[in-house]
Order: sequence, then C-alpha cells, then structure tokens
Amino acid sequence: MRVKSWQSRRAIVSAGLASGLTLVGAAPLRSQQGNRQMEISIRPNSDIVTLINVFTVEPSNQERLIQLLTEGTETLMSRQPGYISASFHKSKDARKVINYAQWKSIKDIEAFRTKREIGEYFKRVREVAEYETVVCDVSYVHRV
Repeated sequence: MRVKSWQSRRAIVSAGLASGLTLVGAAPLRSQQGNRQMEISIRPNSDIVTLINVFTVEPSNQERLIQLLTEGTETLMSRQPGYISASFHKSKDARKVINYAQWKSIKDIEAFRTKREIGEYFKRVREVAEYETVVCDVSYVHRV
C-alpha cells in the first residue's frame, strides 16, 4: 500500500506552527502487527489524536536532532500501542524542528510516556534541544 501525501498537509503544519518548514522524513508506518503499511491521513473530526512537538535547537545541532528523532521513532515510538505515524519538519533557519505524530488515542500517548525507556530516550533529546508538546485534534483541512 502506498502512503498518500497531501500538499495541504505541509501547508497546514507550516502555517499553523512556523513559517519556512520543510518535510524531512517520516518513520515507516506499519500496523501494530507489523504486516502492512498504514496510511497517513489528516482529516477533521476523526478518532486520530495529533501530537505535535516543537523543538528549539542550535542550528549546528538540527541534523543531529533529526537523526535522534528518527532513531527514537523507528526503534521506540513505532513499537508502542496506538502509534500511527510521525513526520519531521525542519525550519529553513535550522533553529526549529517540528514532529507531527498521529496516535489512536490520548490514552496511548499517556501510556508510552510512563515507560522507562521512553524517559531515557527523551533525556537524550533534551541534551540537544528544548521542546514543547501539544496534543490536539485536527479541526480543519483544505485540499485543492
């Protein structure tokens, strides 16, 4: 199954969070059984919960942060119950990285945050960047 990518997705995230962001990568999307790829979908009034992390980083550490986030997504996050997808966006000035992640429920997000290995991973992330987390629902999507 192929992953659909909508131009409006980048536009919504970029306009809603910061100007000048570009999509830099996404972790492979697999069902919890690991057998087929899941599809990234952004639509209002769905049961999907969006988790957005806005990272502030020194420009010299932006690529290091992207590598760390990619590693954590592929080895930890994507194996958590309720995980659907993650994508990373980096600002043109190299001072911000946005993580746009989708989860099945807020309970799934709360559950992964209690795990020791996740806490250890985020200690490593905090050595490279400061960040703010926002849990939200998609309220509007415009497609051309």
